[in-house]
Amino acid sequence: MVFALNTGIIETNPLAGIRNAFETPKKQHLPTLKPEQLPDLMKQLSTASIKLTTRCLIEWQLHTMVRPSEAAGARWDEIDKKKKRWNIPAERMKRDRPQTIPLSPQALLLLETVRPISGHREHIFPGDRNPRSHTHVQTANMAIKRMTLPGKLVAHGLRSLASTTLNEQGFDADIIEAALAHVDANEVRRAYNRAEYLERRKMMMEWWSEHVEKAATGNMSLASE
Repeated sequence: MVFALNTGIIETNPLAGIRNAFETPKKQHLPTLKPEQLPDLMKQLSTASIKLTTRCLIEWQLHTMVRPSEAAGARWDEIDKKKKRWNIPAERMKRDRPQTIPLSPQALLLLETVRPISGHREHIFPGDRNPRSHTHVQTANMAIKRMTLPGKLVAHGLRSLASTTLNEQGFDADIIEAALAHVDANEVRRAYNRAEYLERRKMMMEWWSEHVEKAATGNMSLASE
């Protein structure tokens, strides 16, 4: 209609301002759990009737705080075992920016748990129908739905659970945002603040993994020694 108006096809645009006739959609946060419900999650995860690779995937996402798609597509060649880091290339990230994740001892133990299954393949979490590809990005979500958590938690909500817990524990908000690979809304600040805080993030990730491990006490977490 704007094109038609500007090219002389019509004299007035009857749709001008039409957006004001509709209510602005309300932002809805994805379902997640309260920090004190983490032990319940670990208990249900330990008794759920799911495949070992799926359970490893969920725990991997929980410990590394990544998005479901980033976890599902994880590749062995992205793991720097010597530096204990996971280097995710830009093309696999939501904001097209590479992300480096310090791996806690618990996260490294998860890799050793799944290595006999997929260590000879490209992807850490291979697909069921096509093991040469990675598992579906909805695998963790479907597993959670089969547990007793539908409507209370989705896979992406694991990030919110981690963020809430870490903020409540007084960790630096910038470090948490860097760990979540969030982009600063302030363009000027984003241009100058490119620090990855790797050492401080390493300490925070280790604290988080220990917290998850404690929450799984008695529930046989795969990331527990």
